[in-house]
Amino acid sequence: MSGTQEQEIRDLRALNLTPKQIARKLGIKVSQVNAAIQNQAQQTTLDRLASGELDPVYQCLASESLIQLLPKIPTENSIKNLLTKIIPVKNNDDDIDRGLGLVVIARVARYNQITVCSYLLDIWCLGIKDTIPPRTIDRIKFKEFTEALFEPFGGKPQEVPLEVAQGMIFSACEYAESLGFKPHKDFEKSRSHIGEWDGKIRIECGRNGKPFYVSGPHDNPQKIMEILKKTKGEGNFDFMIGSAPY
Repeated sequence: MSGTQEQEIRDLRALNLTPKQIARKLGIKVSQVNAAIQNQAQQTTLDRLASGELDPVYQCLASESLIQLLPKIPTENSIKNLLTKIIPVKNNDDDIDRGLGLVVIARVARYNQITVCSYLLDIWCLGIKDTIPPRTIDRIKFKEFTEALFEPFGGKPQEVPLEVAQGMIFSACEYAESLGFKPHKDFEKSRSHIGEWDGKIRIECGRNGKPFYVSGPHDNPQKIMEILKKTKGEGNFDFMIGSAPY
């Protein structure tokens, strides 16, 4: 196929003509049109990757425990009408599980697939507690995959703009680092998937104005308590090891 024909296909495709309509108009086979469209799409993707540009966002999801921390009224620097479709849940100080939240960022990959990363956030203390590095799945399996990820969390995940997902992740990360805790070891593998954060949208971290550490099955409580004592001092943080808060 000549370069002129490829350009004609590109121009006609931009006018929303179907491959069958394009083939009829140019007097060529539909299979040739489909092959040209696929090649053009692949080249566009390769050009974008070479320039460092991220794939387009497919969907960003967040657990209700994080949604409730968003401001009810957007600030000057927030996205206009950001929360018009987000229904905040009521705070419940007795619900220890609300310190954990999950964010999933999915981007459109090549060949009609989705690249997914997840970020388990301890917004009360430890920041980015776990992360799943980029994983590519097909669109059909995406819903099933995300449902399984959010199953341990109360309520249904809600879709949020990328800027909000970024704010949740980096707010938790910054807060934890201020306390002396580094993000999960796999965070570097999933960091670039998030994109650049402008810092305008943030969530409030900590509980009742100070860190609250809740021990998990894979934690080293003694080490974490020592770090909190060093960075915050005795009496300036709360904790729960076992079943009772202190």
